[in-house]
Amino acid sequence: FFKITQSCGSATAHNILLRLEDLHNITMKENGRKQGMASPCAACKLLRRRCAQDCVFAPYFPADEPQKFASVHKVFGASNVNKMLQGKRKLEELPEHQRGDAVSSMVYEANARVRDPVYGCVGAISSLQQQIDVLQAQLAIAQAEVVHMRMRQLSSMSSPATNSPENASPSSRHTPSHATRSLFSMDMVVDQANMGESLWSC
Repeated sequence: FFKITQSCGSATAHNILLRLEDLHNITMKENGRKQGMASPCAACKLLRRRCAQDCVFAPYFPADEPQKFASVHKVFGASNVNKMLQGKRKLEELPEHQRGDAVSSMVYEANARVRDPVYGCVGAISSLQQQIDVLQAQLAIAQAEVVHMRMRQLSSMSSPATNSPENASPSSRHTPSHATRSLFSMDMVVDQANMGESLWSC
């Protein structure tokens, strides 16, 4: 600081020293806050309580996801969530490796209940089941069309060999063979099944 005092006036050097002291104090305060207290989890922040080191909510409801706990608290309640995760007796305590899955399930059910207050997750399950039924019906129709096309292909491949003028007898040229008649009749059955309203329609 002697160089600063020599190059500048006494007033200017005094102002510089004050600014350096202020910056040093601000830095020390910020470091003390970071080391002394951690950011509370979303649950403790919403409940306006001190977040302890052994907080049961902290591992599953971080501070940067406040809506996650807000939905769960609105539907289930903080005390019920605490009981589900911890339990009062050791026999009812949920294993720690299963708590993450339990929280994910509660968050999903809570969000579904917020979106649909009447049916909740049951409404989502019912909608997905209806989509499965529609897709299964479409798959059955597609499989029936594949069988129909294969039968038509077999009929077209066997007809020239059976009805050719060189290999057929004079009587068989005017009368269809048994194989041709059977393929033709089965083809007609498939065509009749596809006529009108589909059997696979819901």
